[in-house]
Amino acid sequence: MNLVKRKTNLKTTVNKSIERHPVPILGIDYKVKIIYKNIKITELDVENTTIKISLPNIYKKIDNKEILDLAINKMYEQIAKVEIERAMEKTRIMVGFAPEEYEIKKMKTLGSCKNNKICIHPEIVKYNRKVIDYVVLHQYCHLKHKNHNKAFFTMLEKYLPDYKKSEEILLNL
Repeated sequence: MNLVKRKTNLKTTVNKSIERHPVPILGIDYKVKIIYKNIKITELDVENTTIKISLPNIYKKIDNKEILDLAINKMYEQIAKVEIERAMEKTRIMVGFAPEEYEIKKMKTLGSCKNNKICIHPEIVKYNRKVIDYVVLHQYCHLKHKNHNKAFFTMLEKYLPDYKKSEEILLNL
């Protein structure tokens, strides 16, 4: 009898795949898999091309789209810290100067440059590293040239001759 109870308790983890658009990370689409567990806080793990989100059992009967969106946005923010820092350092070495400061924050565009401060949207990590590098370089060019004038595009092309490929990716959203 005890053995039967133990088997029942082991089944408290339920695997469930949700209907959701693939989640892009660095240009690769990942499937989302939800697992309900006897845990207190949400856990997120990436394996191969699957994002495994473990939710506390109490969420089994609740529409968890909002929780999933929060977990994925948090994941984007964590990846952005690493990827944008990588792109900023690469660009700083390439062009020989840096902004006074930069910030990762949500906004209407993927990047902006105001008052010598570069801001990059964390969802930039949906795209591959070449696009991330392009957006960062684009903002660096705005440190020298405030408008999209000929000098701006000359500088952009000097450091990234095929920048138009990245622009096309961003325009075809």
